[in-house]
Amino acid sequence: MTMVDEVLAEARARSELSDFGDDSFHEGLVALREGAEAAGSFNELGVAVLREQAIGFLRVRLSVEDWYRRHPEIDDQKILPPLFGLGLPRTGSTALSFLLGEDPRARSLLAWESGAPTPPPDPATYDIDPRIAEAAEQIALIDEMAPKFKTMLPSSPTGPTECLQIMALDFRSAMFAALGDNRHYEQWLAGCDMTSAYRYHERVLKLLQWKFPTQPWRLKSPAHMDSIDALLAVYPDATFVMTHRDIAQVIPSVVSLFDAMSEYLRTGPLAPDFAANQAAYWERALRKTLAYRDAGNEDRFYDIGFAEMRPDPIPAIEGLYAWLGVPLTEDVVARMRAWWETNPAEKQGAHDYTPEQYGIDLDALRAQFAFYNDRFTT
Repeated sequence: MTMVDEVLAEARARSELSDFGDDSFHEGLVALREGAEAAGSFNELGVAVLREQAIGFLRVRLSVEDWYRRHPEIDDQKILPPLFGLGLPRTGSTALSFLLGEDPRARSLLAWESGAPTPPPDPATYDIDPRIAEAAEQIALIDEMAPKFKTMLPSSPTGPTECLQIMALDFRSAMFAALGDNRHYEQWLAGCDMTSAYRYHERVLKLLQWKFPTQPWRLKSPAHMDSIDALLAVYPDATFVMTHRDIAQVIPSVVSLFDAMSEYLRTGPLAPDFAANQAAYWERALRKTLAYRDAGNEDRFYDIGFAEMRPDPIPAIEGLYAWLGVPLTEDVVARMRAWWETNPAEKQGAHDYTPEQYGIDLDALRAQFAFYNDRFTT
């Protein structure tokens, strides 16, 4: 029995379900498992975490398919034109998603429901669902294993999260990069057709909104930039808000983030070319998205610079809402201000790192990304 066969069998045994639906996920699962073995960079804990994650995603997929089998009417749900948050990591996109999540007229993908979308949430118990406490325990465990992580990103079981977990149900997701350096999987991901991951993304959104009044979704992930064509194949009426920051402030911070997240799962320090590999990935992602913008689609994007969010983010939010054609009401502004004031950037402590410790030459980095920096950050 291969490694992949073993995790498939384990997922079926634990869930007592057998139907994974479309087999689009299988190729990515193989690439992930074989790539991790070939990399040789995962320690014993890292191998165990990767295995449990794979089984966990497979179990969720089995459950999603079981709900669709018993309630085929879920597929009749209509997804209203969504707003996707794009932009490089570390540009304020997470804070923006939390601010947008304070508007009850739209729906955000919350951390607890992303990790456990079944059974589909119920409006009567949405705020007290037991999965909220389970997600809080998982966040606490991550904070214990990687204490530096909480200084870098706001997180809450009831707060918005990126789309990466539900895309991981198709094993086409950039989230696996957080576990360690798996170049084989990254190369496969760069060349694969991402459409099936967005089809499954839509499938999960339909399940999550099934029992609720239909609202527009506010979604986000920097990684969507690298697969924007596939995203648009599934969500052709999507619009985008894109956050921006000087690349010299972005790439070192991204590398530091991955360093903190994978520190206890790998056998040694980051590879000497890890930072260069990250820069190449984000350059590719940016170029894809800017090519789409420049092909007559500029009107589908709204831009917010990092400095525009500080010290007061409301003017930037007002501009976004005016562009969306949605009134920004006083009660929503009050909710947003309350979140901003209780979640300052320094709340969890300083995020300390230097570009030099990762072998990053800032002048060379700015030259590599001049096509981006000159357009959006100067």
